[in-house]
Amino acid sequence: MSLRRCIVVILLIVCILPVRAAASGVETADTLSGQNSGQNSGQGFSVQVHGTVRGKFEYQPDIDKGRFEVRNARFSLSGNLLPVVAYKAEIDLSDEGSIKMLDAYVRLEMLRRRLDFTIGQMRVPFTIDAHRSPHEQYFANRSFIAKQVGNVRDVGATLGWTFGRAVPVTLEAGVFNGSGLTGQKDFWTDRFNYSVKAQAQFARRVLLSASVQKIRPGTVDIMMYDAGVYYDCGGWHVEGEYLRKEYAGRVFPGVDAVDAFVCRDIPLRRLFRKISLLARYDYMSDHSDGLPDADGVLVVSDPKRHRLTGGLTFSLGLPFTADIRLNYEAYFYDRGAQPALSEQDKVVVELMCRF
Repeated sequence: MSLRRCIVVILLIVCILPVRAAASGVETADTLSGQNSGQNSGQGFSVQVHGTVRGKFEYQPDIDKGRFEVRNARFSLSGNLLPVVAYKAEIDLSDEGSIKMLDAYVRLEMLRRRLDFTIGQMRVPFTIDAHRSPHEQYFANRSFIAKQVGNVRDVGATLGWTFGRAVPVTLEAGVFNGSGLTGQKDFWTDRFNYSVKAQAQFARRVLLSASVQKIRPGTVDIMMYDAGVYYDCGGWHVEGEYLRKEYAGRVFPGVDAVDAFVCRDIPLRRLFRKISLLARYDYMSDHSDGLPDADGVLVVSDPKRHRLTGGLTFSLGLPFTADIRLNYEAYFYDRGAQPALSEQDKVVVELMCRF
């Protein structure tokens, strides 16, 4: 689908849905409410319109070159058709220059929203950092866990259950094609992928997460195991996550990935709502995406690396989220490694807007 057609379709949907709802005497939700999900008060039909735009400039001192990039231009429609039926459709008009349909699902919300069933295209429930939307990220560029190792979107169905008052617990389990976002029509399989995730929150400050996922991007089954924890209180956010990736038959060495960071928010009164001081360490051993080469062998798609990231985020006090992110990333490779052009030391300046 061309960019022009996508824009036309989106504009038609935005214009027609609220008009139809009003003509039917149904109350619509405020499209600038700033909520992230398709949930609302459960009173009839609603439409929420959201968007995320991220423009940035990157400079790599090692090669003395820079670039401007529109990292994301996301647009979504979400809401409820009935008190127990929710929906979401999200498209990215510029995911590193490509147009991608991201989320497209319908959800049944039962037992006062404690139990939900979702079917469609979605982010697979796995990890903490990979599950964040672009406007929820703490840094301009994602961690290795969120980008290379644990980043999976697929078509399938999930079942979620939330329980507990003193210690809220959320359990999610899903079954997926394994075809990715574009290979659905002629993809038939008897080897479905699956994912299971559990989260528990203590005193509204500490969150523990554990998840398991099986994928098969090529001809080899891959198991991934993830555990993470974060503390969020009093302007501090401290987070750590570890992921292990195992290849069936040991056709490729297991992969270790680590993401650890700290964020300190300092409230301000003028111009900016707050300034955030950030520091991150992340690591990934030699990694294969699971797709074999011409000889049927799994090869290294991402070489082993360490990275240190320091950053400042200036949050503007606007009705929608608007952040200026300033980051510096320092990469450390083993001698003889050949890093990708974009995976080297860099300065990043990003303006992110969420409406």
